[in-house]
Amino acid sequence: MKPVVTVRKKPLRLRLKKDMLTFGGAYLMGIPVLAYYILFHYKPLFGAVIAFKDYKPRKGIWASPWVGFKHFESFFNSFYFGRLIGNTLTISISSLLFTFPIAIIFALLVNEIRSNRFKRAVQTISYMPHFISTIVVCSMVMLFVYSRGFIVWIIEAMGFKVGQSLLNFPSAFVPIYIVSDIWQQTGWNCIIYLAALGSIDPELYEAARIDGANRWKQTIHVTLPGILPTIILLLILRIGSMMNVGHEKIILLYNDYTMETADVISSYVYRRGMIKGDYSFSAAVGLFNSVINFAMVVIANRISNKTIGSGIF
Repeated sequence: MKPVVTVRKKPLRLRLKKDMLTFGGAYLMGIPVLAYYILFHYKPLFGAVIAFKDYKPRKGIWASPWVGFKHFESFFNSFYFGRLIGNTLTISISSLLFTFPIAIIFALLVNEIRSNRFKRAVQTISYMPHFISTIVVCSMVMLFVYSRGFIVWIIEAMGFKVGQSLLNFPSAFVPIYIVSDIWQQTGWNCIIYLAALGSIDPELYEAARIDGANRWKQTIHVTLPGILPTIILLLILRIGSMMNVGHEKIILLYNDYTMETADVISSYVYRRGMIKGDYSFSAAVGLFNSVINFAMVVIANRISNKTIGSGIF
């Protein structure tokens, strides 16, 4: 019978001291990031209490009277509730169905390029739109789709009558938004997939070639399984932000003609809070949105854990 060897752990204080001496530089680099999240993400959470108050700036947060769930009930019973939820989900689901798989496909195509110089050029060109300001992107979109824009010219050359900006058609807003999002974000979104592709063991491809697998079969049986954990992780995070359609591009592109299909929760919160000064109501809508997002993350993660045994927690 083998003797039982008991390994005594070092005290936490000594372990922390050793880690600080070994990885002190990394900890110092992480301090600004930690400070950013504490100051601009966690500290403002305390202000969410105004969702349950009738907040008056001159009285302050704590002196303003409590109203309970009044603002939530007002939002649920409002004319805009169904439209906002529907528009937000329409844009989010459309974006998920198109932009998410396109980034994966683009990463697979870039990974197949054998010339390093050409590969770097493709990556650089595809990354550049991500760093263009949203205002500039929206201005470019408006120029392309206005009454004499290039896109309208092509449509009219095909025999269709337009005569005005495509942004004046409610049915055209979502496709325009999604196409511009694909152009701006695909290159940037594929970076993580390219990193995951680079971590796949080359011997797996060699074994697949020995077994007679062509490039397509190698992609199906080696490449995709190799990056599947990354895909699942990003998919769960994407589902968790399903209700967070950015208001910047929406506000810059929509108008009175497209309000019925373009108005989303974030743009509504902006109008009620920043323009009309209804801070408590907008905080209640934003808090409701955050709770839904958190619930969707939990549900997506649980489904992932039960189906493929992988999740983010």
